[in-house]
Amino acid sequence: MHAGLDLAPFRALRYAQDRVGSLAAVTSPPYDVVVRPDGLRELQTADRYNIVRLILPQAGDPAAAHRDAARTLRGWRAEGVLAADPDPAVWVYEQRAGGTLQRGLIGALALSPPEAGVVLPHEDVMPDVVEDRAALMRATAANLEPLLLACHGTDSTTDAVERIARRPPLLATTTADGTRHRLWPVTEPAEVAALTGGLRGHRALIADGHHRWATYLRLSAEHEGRPPWDRGLVLLVDTARYPLHVQPIHRVLPTLPPAAALARLNGAFRTRRLDVPAAHALDLLDTTPGTAFLLAGEGHCHLLDRPDPGLLDRTVRHDRPPAWRRLDATVLHAALLGTLWRSDVEPGTVRHLHDADAAVAQAERAGGSAVLMRAVAEPTVRALAEAGVTMPHKSTSFGPKPATGLLLRPLDIADEN
Repeated sequence: MHAGLDLAPFRALRYAQDRVGSLAAVTSPPYDVVVRPDGLRELQTADRYNIVRLILPQAGDPAAAHRDAARTLRGWRAEGVLAADPDPAVWVYEQRAGGTLQRGLIGALALSPPEAGVVLPHEDVMPDVVEDRAALMRATAANLEPLLLACHGTDSTTDAVERIARRPPLLATTTADGTRHRLWPVTEPAEVAALTGGLRGHRALIADGHHRWATYLRLSAEHEGRPPWDRGLVLLVDTARYPLHVQPIHRVLPTLPPAAALARLNGAFRTRRLDVPAAHALDLLDTTPGTAFLLAGEGHCHLLDRPDPGLLDRTVRHDRPPAWRRLDATVLHAALLGTLWRSDVEPGTVRHLHDADAAVAQAERAGGSAVLMRAVAEPTVRALAEAGVTMPHKSTSFGPKPATGLLLRPLDIADEN
């Protein structure tokens, strides 16, 4: 039996609003959602204190970049641009965009290994990304952005969240994408208990942030589970009250032109050229039964579907459930990237983008291909995670994602008073 979620207050490191142009100008999407280089450049020029300078530092090599981020963070704290709150708090966080409303809790969650069954991963991670995030966290001694966790049925917690959200917020801003963000710190012990006590006995699915969670676990092990490394910054959302949206993550293969990609298939997939706008092609992809992808580049889209059963039998692992073996991402990684296109696509060259138009544009500029994917249904994701089966890395994108830069958790000051 899993012990349940243990969420605690923390002393937030926050932007001093009188020292920056606006809160919106210093925030960023999560590090792996920033479209590079265009989105990175736009964020860097939005405000000289934009958080992207910490989460995606730019230098000649990774070690220098991490040192730069640490130096920048120290400088901003010394200048008073970032200041630590005097008291630890659990934060109620609200996002509104169009007809979407999401509320949840930001706090410091006790870490637990996968076998404990408290926090359930649903995707594999890439070791080089975990190493990069770990090196950055070591250098900065801070949790720079929360990961997103989805729990289910924590009614007493969610009722308390909604009561607090009726008060005037401490922080409020509207980011460039039109999303309104509001935050309330909760420091009074009885109210903290009302927010967090109902989480005991529950577990959570990692919706977004597998590499950050793996980084937390690695650094906790390095510090032998000692505070403050025994906890990590998270946003916890009850999806029974506030359902998340699941979107795909697309691939850019800069070294594989579409013509070569199609030739390498050698009849292993049915291919159809779609002479329709990209939006219509994506609609057609969503309604295609079975395994299917869009291959885009050179001004055209091709629908790939009906893979050869013999190819799948040879390339896809047999020691996983049928639902896992049928995943588009499974077939892409095993049959295409791992077999048919293997000689043309080195693993380290594959780029992962959340926006289909940006993926196609990058592929066009590089003379390569974009593989556009479909979203995986949330029940499939949760069922596989609860069975202890992880999907290929970058299989899903859950949202709305928390904005990066509103709350940081420094690891060089204690969370307790």
